[in-house]
Amino acid sequence: MSTSLIDDAHFRPFHRKMFVLTAGGQFLDGYLLSIVGVVVLGMSQDLGMSASQEGMIGASALVGLFAGGLIFGRVTDRIGRQLLFTLHFVVIAAASVWSMFVDDPLLMVALRFVIGIALGADYAIGSALLSEWLPTAQRGRVMGMLIMAWFVGAATAYIVGYALISLLDSGAWRWALGSAAIPAVAFIVARIGTPESPRWLVSRGRVAEARTVLECVYGEEATPEAVASLVDQETAHGLGFAAVFRGDYLKRTAFVGLFWLLQIVPLFAIYTFGPTILTAFGISGSRDSVIGSALISVLFLAGCVPALRLIDTLGRRALIVWSFALMVVPLAVLGLLPTAPVAVVLTCFCAYALFSGGPSILEFIYPTELFPTEVRATAVGVGTAVSRIGAAVGTYLLPVGLDRIGVGSTMLIMAGITLLGFVLCLVLAPETRGRRLAEASGVADAEQPDTQRVGALGG
Repeated sequence: MSTSLIDDAHFRPFHRKMFVLTAGGQFLDGYLLSIVGVVVLGMSQDLGMSASQEGMIGASALVGLFAGGLIFGRVTDRIGRQLLFTLHFVVIAAASVWSMFVDDPLLMVALRFVIGIALGADYAIGSALLSEWLPTAQRGRVMGMLIMAWFVGAATAYIVGYALISLLDSGAWRWALGSAAIPAVAFIVARIGTPESPRWLVSRGRVAEARTVLECVYGEEATPEAVASLVDQETAHGLGFAAVFRGDYLKRTAFVGLFWLLQIVPLFAIYTFGPTILTAFGISGSRDSVIGSALISVLFLAGCVPALRLIDTLGRRALIVWSFALMVVPLAVLGLLPTAPVAVVLTCFCAYALFSGGPSILEFIYPTELFPTEVRATAVGVGTAVSRIGAAVGTYLLPVGLDRIGVGSTMLIMAGITLLGFVLCLVLAPETRGRRLAEASGVADAEQPDTQRVGALGG
C-alpha cells in the first residue's frame, strides 16, 4: 500500500488547532441547547407560557438543526468547507443577543429555529473539514472527542445558568440566553484563515490549490508524489445528493440517521428538560434540579473517556452495540420505579450518561468514515437532519408526556426507543477501524457486519 501524506502523517499542532476550532461548534451546540433547560422555568413564568409552548421552544432549535444540516451539508460539498466555517457563527451571536429582549414566546421560537439552522450547518461543515485533515491513527479518537466539547458546553450552560439564577433570580434567563454570544464571537475570530480541505479541492479538480494548501501545512513533505497519491485517492465520480440514497450508501445513510436518532431522542429530551424531569421525580427546587442536571452533564462527558479508549481496541461495531444494550437498563428502571428514592433516580441517570459514551463519540466518526469526500458533508447533514427531527418530536412531546401520562411511562417509552437502537446496530453497524478514509468510504467496503466482531458479541 502506497504512503498517503494525510492519512499517514504524524499528529501535529496544526491538527490540534483544527480540532479546537471544530470543537467550538460543538461547545456552542451543547451550550445553546442546554441553557434553555436551565432557564425554561423562569422564562415560562415571565412570558406566561403553556407546556405546549415550552415544548415548542425546546424543539424549535432541533427543527432548525434539521433544516441546517440538510441544506448546508449539500452546500458545503458544492462550494467548499472553508468559506462557510465562520459565517454561520455571526448568525448565532446576533440571535443570542436578540433573545435577551424577547417578550413574545413565538418570537423566541423563531430565534431558536434560526440558531438551530446555524448549528446544523456547523455539524456538516466542521466534521467534514476536520475528518479530511486527520491521520488514520488518530481519526477515531479525535473525531470522537468532538462530542466531549458538546458535553463541556452543556455542563458550562448549567454552571452559568445556576450562577445567573443565584445572582439575579428575576430576568436571569435573558442574560443566560444572551451569554452564548461571547463564545460565538471568540470562535468567529479564531476561525478566520482556516485552510480549505485538500481532499475537497482535489475532488473538485482544483489540484494546484490543493498542492498549495498541503505545502503550507506539511512543507517539504508535500512532494509531487504525495500530491499525486492524494489525487488517486480522491478522483471524483460525479456523486450528487441522490448518491446517499442509492445502493450500499442507502444502507449506510439509514444506519447513520437511525442510530443517531434513536440515541438522541432520549438524550436531548433529558438534556433540554433535565431540571423538569428531576422535579417530576421529586427533586424539588429549581436550583437543586439544575445542580443535579450539571452532575449528569459531567457524567455524560466522563462516559466518553472509556469509549475513546475502546474505539480502536474493541472497535466501532462492538462499542456501539454494547453501549445501546447497557443504556436500556437505567431507563427501564426509572420507568418501572417512578417513585424510587432520590439516590436511585440519580444513579440511573448517571448510569445512562456513562453508558451513552459509545454512541455519542460515534455520531461524528461513522458519518465521516462511511461516505466519500464528494458527499461527506451531505451525508453528515442528512444524518443530522434525521436525528434532529426525531429529537425535536421527542423534546416537544416530553413535557406533554410528563403532564399527561406521568414520568414512569415517559421513561419506559425512552427505554423502548433505546432498545430499537440496539437492534438496529446489531443488524447494520459496520466496522471501519484502522482503515484509511478513502478505503472506509468506498462502496467496495459496504459489507455486512464483520463476522469476527459479531462472534465477539456472542452472535
